[in-house]
Amino acid sequence: MNGGTDFQMHTHEQYPVADLQILLAFPFTLLFVFYIVAVCLSNRKKKTWPVYRVVAWSFGVLCATLAVIGPIADLGHTDFSAHMIGHLLLGMLAPLLMALGAPITLLLRTINVPTARNLTAILRSQPLHFVQHPIIASFLNIGGLWVLYTTDLFLMMHENTLLYVIIHVHIFLAGYVFTISIIYVDLTPLRKSYVYRTVVFLFALAGHSVLAKYIYANPPSDVPKDQAELGSMIMYYGGDTVEVGLISILFYQWYKKNRPIFSNRKDGFTISNNKKFTVAGTDIEEVKRLNANAGMSYREINEWFAKQQSKAHTSTKKR
Repeated sequence: MNGGTDFQMHTHEQYPVADLQILLAFPFTLLFVFYIVAVCLSNRKKKTWPVYRVVAWSFGVLCATLAVIGPIADLGHTDFSAHMIGHLLLGMLAPLLMALGAPITLLLRTINVPTARNLTAILRSQPLHFVQHPIIASFLNIGGLWVLYTTDLFLMMHENTLLYVIIHVHIFLAGYVFTISIIYVDLTPLRKSYVYRTVVFLFALAGHSVLAKYIYANPPSDVPKDQAELGSMIMYYGGDTVEVGLISILFYQWYKKNRPIFSNRKDGFTISNNKKFTVAGTDIEEVKRLNANAGMSYREINEWFAKQQSKAHTSTKKR
């Protein structure tokens, strides 16, 4: 504990700092390599994977890596504002960019159909559905930050290597799960409405902003007041910037889903939504979306979708 302008340098006696940084950066390097290999395999068999998704994934991995290794990570041990920049990169910007890379969709395109079906079943499992619920994801993300910065956990993190690693892994995973609970880029079997997700997002946004103001007035353990003030402003304005991007994507998806189609026919000017159905009532766009995500053939996914509709119809009749 000191009263100077820097909070105490923490060396993590169990492991040298350099080894600790390599340990945290290694998984992101693997994720980048696996993604590029998956893109190459997918492009051999299917339509070319969008370049913008590769770019988003690459910059997401870069942001996460910069947060855990290099100058920002080094300075983060002694300067709270640098620590907060790392927090924004690791817990907010990297998850958003990596989610836009649609890694699950890419994986489903790469693996064979039986494996894709098993993976889809896992994604539909109750534990994953529970964690990905927007409210639960918000508690894991924003609630975790409240615990970190309003208790001695922040000080303990810099004195214990294992705790340091666990908290950084949690910050990234919680940020990623929160992101994919708000915007649906990959396969998401059990979806919440746009209104529901918007309301939850606004509460989470408020929780993040209030925490930044709390840190401004109540510095975390061992952090000088001037560093806490600068760090909290970085958290407040930097966090808002990333969250504006997140809510913009959510609203764009909402608009795209419900946008009307204008057509000027011989029998007059018409306005309709973009829904197209077969004679049996199957939503064609929904079938195409599931087909793209699951990697199954059009006939297979159409049969699966018809069965789901039949079950829902039977269930309604019984009621």
